[in-house]
Amino acid sequence: MEFLHEGKTSKIIQAYFKVYSTLGYGFLEKVFENAMLIELRRMGFDCKSQQPVKVFYDNYIVGDYFSDIIVDNCIILEIKTREVLRDDDLLQLINYLRATSIEVGLLLNFGKKPGFSRKIFTNDRKKRNSDPEDAADGH
Repeated sequence: MEFLHEGKTSKIIQAYFKVYSTLGYGFLEKVFENAMLIELRRMGFDCKSQQPVKVFYDNYIVGDYFSDIIVDNCIILEIKTREVLRDDDLLQLINYLRATSIEVGLLLNFGKKPGFSRKIFTNDRKKRNSDPEDAADGH
């Protein structure tokens, strides 16, 4: 069984391990975000950093998040530098997926031990109170 955007996520994970093996751990998230942007763009991906994600309630904007990286307008990357990932880290990624039309997310941890998690939240399972346009594009 093939996963949604499996080819792209496999390449992103390769980039993640290359960045991790080059830099190690101990830097701020922004350092790893910038290194991931360099590596992903070298691989030919279209990457956007710190894109606003609008959160709607009853057709009203009630908040904004900023996703770390959006790849090819179809995968959200959330970068952490924790000793151990927490449940709220994963929930943050799921909320980004819920608030947008993007269906695949990767949580990348640049802690002492490298680790990642892949989440899929298909649009047919989302309750959308916003415009049908993609909230990740700032609409």
